Amino acid sequence: MDVVNQLVAQGQFTIIKQPLGFIKALQWIFAIFAFSTCGSYSGMFKMSVECNNRSESDLGIEVEFEYPFRLHQVYFDAPTCKGGEKERLFLIGDYSSSAEFFVTIAVFSFLYSMAALSVYCFILEKYRENNKGAQIDFVVTAVFAFMWLVSSCAWAKGLSDVKTATDPEKVINLIAACDEKENRCREVYDPKVSGLNTSVAFGFINVILWIGNLWFVFKETGWKAAFAGTYVPSQEKQPAPDSFGQGGYGQQDPYAGSQGGYQPDYGQQGGYNEDGGYSQGYEQQPTSYSNQM
Repeated sequence: MDVVNQLVAQGQFTIIKQPLGFIKALQWIFAIFAFSTCGSYSGMFKMSVECNNRSESDLGIEVEFEYPFRLHQVYFDAPTCKGGEKERLFLIGDYSSSAEFFVTIAVFSFLYSMAALSVYCFILEKYRENNKGAQIDFVVTAVFAFMWLVSSCAWAKGLSDVKTATDPEKVINLIAACDEKENRCREVYDPKVSGLNTSVAFGFINVILWIGNLWFVFKETGWKAAFAGTYVPSQEKQPAPDSFGQGGYGQQDPYAGSQGGYQPDYGQQGGYNEDGGYSQGYEQQPTSYSNQM
């Protein structure tokens, strides 16, 4: 209990009131609704076959089916109206791929939303450090948004096929005895698929939630400021100021190039000429005399 109390004390649960955490909590809840309404479904429909010989009739043929809707494995026994014999018939279709794909995405969304909420509440600083956590969160959120769209569309199509394959009026056409005019076949009870319709609705609600959450996660990544050219990582350490660069110490010393005091210019050329005079490197104009020797 001490560990739990310590975690609760350190948690930043105010993030749930912000759009980033609030939408993630909604994603967690609606993911539960999505996989529970689809994965726990079981249905049943009922038919009756009334033969010309009433003793051979069967007025209560029950057919049960459930998730993951491998209907080709569901069978029932129907009377042939020929001497009391019965034939075993199977439903048509295997729609397990779309149903299982939908439930799998819902379960993984539930797990990721729960993990993300834990990160938001307990290690939000690490999540925002250099924005790496937010960038990973954005990529994963985008992937889940796309997968929710694909799985919801696939399951909506699969559910339509399940309704058709389990429609008693369609199934009656599989019974050979119903092709004879003297026999009477009818449906007694239709399957209730309101739970499956709800699962499709929850699927598309999740699509809206995950796409909408992309914007709030994107704001945490820092990419928007980076595109504008003004982004500075929030946790990036700035270099310490150079103490010699302040107060005039960083200014260039005009005497820094001279070593040991005055340095003569050795590029000048000088020396004694043949007349015994000293000649410097620069050209000296001769002195004119009015009386030359």
